[in-house]
Amino acid sequence: MKERYSLHAQGIVQGVGFRPFVFNLAERLGLSGWVLNSSAGVFMEIQGDAAACAEFRHILQSQPPPLARIDCLICTQIPILANESGFHIKESATGVRQTLISADMAVCQDCLTDLADPHSRMYRYPFVNCTNCGPRFTIIGDIPYDRANTTMKDFPLCDDCARDFADPHNRRFHAQPIACPACGPHLSFIQAKTGKLIAGDPLQLAASWLRQGKILAVKGLGGYHLACDPFNQEAVCLLRQRKNRYDKPLALMAASLTAAEKICIFNNNEKDLLLSRRRPIVLALRRPQGLAVAEAVAPGNRRLGIFLPYTPMHHLLLQSFDALVMTSGNLSDEPIAWEDEDAFYRLSALADAFLTHNRRIYRRCDDSVAVWAAGAPRLLRRSRGYVPEPLPVADQGDLLALGGQQSNTFCLLRQGQGFVSQHIGDLDDVATYEDFRRQIQDFCRIFEVKPQIVVYDKHPQYVTTRYAQESGLPLLSTQHHHAHLASVLAEYGLKESVLALIFDGTGYGDDGALWGGEVLLGDRSHYTRLAHLAYTPLPGGEMAIRQPWRMAMSYLSAAIPEQELDGVAEICHWPRPWSLLWQATKGGVNAPLSSGMGRLFDAAAAIAGFSGQIRYQGQAAIFLEHLAWQDQSQGAYVLTLTKQGLIDWRPMFQEMLRDKRQGVSPPVMAGRFHRSIANLAVELAICFSRETGVRRLALSGGCWQNLWLLEHVYPRLQKLGFSVYANRAVPVNDGGLALGQAAIGAAYLAGNRE
Repeated sequence: MKERYSLHAQGIVQGVGFRPFVFNLAERLGLSGWVLNSSAGVFMEIQGDAAACAEFRHILQSQPPPLARIDCLICTQIPILANESGFHIKESATGVRQTLISADMAVCQDCLTDLADPHSRMYRYPFVNCTNCGPRFTIIGDIPYDRANTTMKDFPLCDDCARDFADPHNRRFHAQPIACPACGPHLSFIQAKTGKLIAGDPLQLAASWLRQGKILAVKGLGGYHLACDPFNQEAVCLLRQRKNRYDKPLALMAASLTAAEKICIFNNNEKDLLLSRRRPIVLALRRPQGLAVAEAVAPGNRRLGIFLPYTPMHHLLLQSFDALVMTSGNLSDEPIAWEDEDAFYRLSALADAFLTHNRRIYRRCDDSVAVWAAGAPRLLRRSRGYVPEPLPVADQGDLLALGGQQSNTFCLLRQGQGFVSQHIGDLDDVATYEDFRRQIQDFCRIFEVKPQIVVYDKHPQYVTTRYAQESGLPLLSTQHHHAHLASVLAEYGLKESVLALIFDGTGYGDDGALWGGEVLLGDRSHYTRLAHLAYTPLPGGEMAIRQPWRMAMSYLSAAIPEQELDGVAEICHWPRPWSLLWQATKGGVNAPLSSGMGRLFDAAAAIAGFSGQIRYQGQAAIFLEHLAWQDQSQGAYVLTLTKQGLIDWRPMFQEMLRDKRQGVSPPVMAGRFHRSIANLAVELAICFSRETGVRRLALSGGCWQNLWLLEHVYPRLQKLGFSVYANRAVPVNDGGLALGQAAIGAAYLAGNRE
């Protein structure tokens, strides 16, 4: 008995070999019908034996193509068609945009085999790809996902590629980025100073220049990298000087897992993360007596950020090296360069030469950063390989959530799907803010969303606040730490109230102070502040965040008699004008109040020995964590909780100062400090779960990037019977704020509808 069905698949079903998969599956099962791409997804009709139709539906849902994700499959039985023969791929159709776009994925093993095969026409071709791998998000200009809507439209197919593209038995069947040396993009090697093309094999030239200690700008999938030899201290220092990035760790791209293991230690979970199709940068422990990576790559850091090649070009380039520094192609704090003209303008003073190509990048996308911690992979930067795959948000409604000022991402909500943008960066930089505006327009267009409201952080000085106010749309402001809490609820699909330990540096509070060491009870709509670190002034405002000694002065001045400050200033090496600054601080001049846990870490780091200026976010805390891992003792300092819900840090700083005076080593001081914060977190959870009866606990905020803290607190809370939730799919730092804001906004819209 024959049957006929109409099927509509929604999800990540374009640019992932879905139509070829459907074609071959139908052919194998002897079914007739057709399949086509549409802005609303993939539509199919199948006809044939009832058992074969049932098998088709089962395989489609249970064994889709490797990169596909079916979120919804609507199947309807329809009348039989007479005289239909064969199965066909129809031309794409337009309509309401519901299709999802695949993220860029690393080159697959089949394509790497072609790359290495002298008998393949793809031999050593830097742009080989198929339906299971290659560029997607960074080359798509519009949907449906057809070549004409990508930057590959610049490269008409040769006869061989056209034949592969049309052959349903070829894995490049309807692979939109298909190309070969005869018809596709090509590499060039250009001297930076003169802008002249240098004759020869671009990859061989690049390898030669890198071995000579030169710095190259290398065009990848989502922008340019700056590359140099990581075993050449002089080259790495020169890169830092030119890039104006003096301390923040630089990422390494290793040639293979074997090469990576010569540099770092990986457990099996970290290996899986490193080898995944998404290819994030993975933070891993340095290997003792491993390859001698230059100290300048990650000064004073026990971990290195390391990742594997994800394009054929990277694989070919790395054949000559165990690893290369591969860091974002920009000056410090600027957005990554991705358009060729802009890259040549901005990077010519940084690089000696360009290894580039003529395939246009439609939108920039930095590398993602991940770490395996507390039993799970956790994203610290969500970008290439993950974006624009949506994250579910419980309530419906179309809205735009703008995120925060630092580590910005935004989120576009459409019908319960949260499209969190690629990493945008710190919006203090004008160019980054302009890119933020451009990417919002791009997302709204490509996902065809007209936001009902704009959700933003209530900090009055954030540029996101200005953007919201100028949008002309209804507005909803959110408190920073409530958004952190809501990001965890959204990620885990929780609607119930949770206790939350939100530890970060700075967030604008309801009372106008700068919050950051908070115990909250709340859901997506409401929250209550149960406790917080006692306030302390920030001497000199923003300068206190850049110079941790100022925070040490602020905390210690409240913990000890004022007449002792002169002696403390001497042993802590505070600069001479400190007393004038302290007088101004006492008078309330440019000294906003803060309850930030990040500021507590800054002060402790300064007392333990961190001196100088903060050059990147969290630098002092990272210094302190690095020391804490060296400590083998068991002691901890004292923090107390008052009946008024204030966490009193004065006893802790009194004890830290005592240790400083007695010559206790910095690692021991750092270890005691970390244990005191871990003990505090556990005690707060116990105290307020008794008070509220809530046993669900959320951990969010940038301080939870501290792996010592997370890995010592998370299991202790679980052993005590808490259900513990910490960000995984979005960053625990401000890169996750937008998802939380979207969840708050969706709940607000749902409440209004009710």
